[in-house]
Amino acid sequence: MKFTNHLRRGGSLFVIITYDIGEKRITKVRKIIRKYLFWVQNSVFEGEITEGKLQKCINEIKKVIIEEEDSIFVYKIYGNGRFEKKIIGLEKSVNDEFI
Repeated sequence: MKFTNHLRRGGSLFVIITYDIGEKRITKVRKIIRKYLFWVQNSVFEGEITEGKLQKCINEIKKVIIEEEDSIFVYKIYGNGRFEKKIIGLEKSVNDEFI
């Protein structure tokens, strides 16, 4: 996997975005993310992107989702192997699935 410039001014980072959103909003969110990243599986996108374009993508997504119901997971993977996870909207706990 090739990283460009390790995020030094204007460099890109590798990003994975996944989502769990209401059915009525899936098409709109998918179209937004496809402008910035590659669609690799139903709700999974990946690719290299600048911080500026990633923030623009996130801002567009926020206009469509219902944050009390939908979840967007953004994984930033840096050239040194470090990663960062950001959750937009509902943060679902593993315990949410158990009664």
